[in-house]
Amino acid sequence: MQELTVELGKRSYPILIGDGLLADIGRHVAPLLKRPRTMIVTDRHVAEHYLTRVGTSLAMENISFSSFVLDPGEATKSWAGLARLTEWLIGEGVERSDHVIALGGGVIGDLVGFACSIVKRGCNFIQVPTTLLAQVDSSVGGKTAINVPAGKNLIGAFHQPALVVIDPTTLATLPRRELGAGYAEVVKYGLIDDAAFFGWCEEHGAALLAGDSAARAHAIAHSVAAKARIVAADERETQDIRALLNLGHSFGHALEAETGYSDRLLHGEAVAAGMVLAHQFSAANGLCPPEDAERVRDHLASVDLPHSLASAGINTGGRALADHMAHDKKVRGGKLPLILTRGTGQSFVTEDYGLDAVAAFLDGEAA
Repeated sequence: MQELTVELGKRSYPILIGDGLLADIGRHVAPLLKRPRTMIVTDRHVAEHYLTRVGTSLAMENISFSSFVLDPGEATKSWAGLARLTEWLIGEGVERSDHVIALGGGVIGDLVGFACSIVKRGCNFIQVPTTLLAQVDSSVGGKTAINVPAGKNLIGAFHQPALVVIDPTTLATLPRRELGAGYAEVVKYGLIDDAAFFGWCEEHGAALLAGDSAARAHAIAHSVAAKARIVAADERETQDIRALLNLGHSFGHALEAETGYSDRLLHGEAVAAGMVLAHQFSAANGLCPPEDAERVRDHLASVDLPHSLASAGINTGGRALADHMAHDKKVRGGKLPLILTRGTGQSFVTEDYGLDAVAAFLDGEAA
């Protein structure tokens, strides 16, 4: 087992990474509990595979639990899903000192974390991510939220977990498409500020997706360490440090909004296309070499991830997509900070480009 720490002073928390941790999770949860009781929130697909395993481990530590099983998919991360979950937690008698277990992917982690940030003005939660995307990105850092028609993650709060438990063996039951969506977030860490890691992705990404356990373990540990370092430096994104984690997301969220947050385009798939667009926009404005943008596009295409508007199934004009971006939660003073790049692993934040320029660029990409 490998242990990392998100360094946040008194609110620091460990990240445990290791094969088979789900079967031993009770031993790691028990020291956190004020009373030997917890609540597990998961989705139907994850419950079929892992709810019994987690429950058995808790029972071995004499921890009682109740469970709430939600529908899978982004539609659950909504006002309606939040209402159902908070009412269930209150009905279960959740106390502020309790720890709710979020067992699932990014949707479950975001929803449970937000619910726990507001129920009784805040209770504890534990992230147990079961998808690659959640393991390398969304389970760490305390960003929690739901979606609304105006945009992605517009209603939410910063609420750090008490513990993150990552068992890479859960990836064995993921569909290839879900793995690909998570892999996009792995690539992101190389493109932010680690050109050597992007080179590693080019060499080992296909093997990771094909089931290479060593490649998966390396990618998870490297990504989590990078995320933990960035969160510790800029927890609430008040500087431009944590904002770099949004590489590809401003474009990607617009694509998700255009597809109605449906299964037409998974979050990681949208981020993949968004990262290509961010690099191509940078190249078009003379910020980075065109060959660097082509390198990103070619790698993502090689692992069957969306790498253009067309491959993402988007045929909308640039103005409509730019209008979605206008609702981005990162807008400040009427300007949308964009994460662009000066080259591979050289991302930066800028407000130098207005949405009209973005719309014109996207029109060209859609042509």
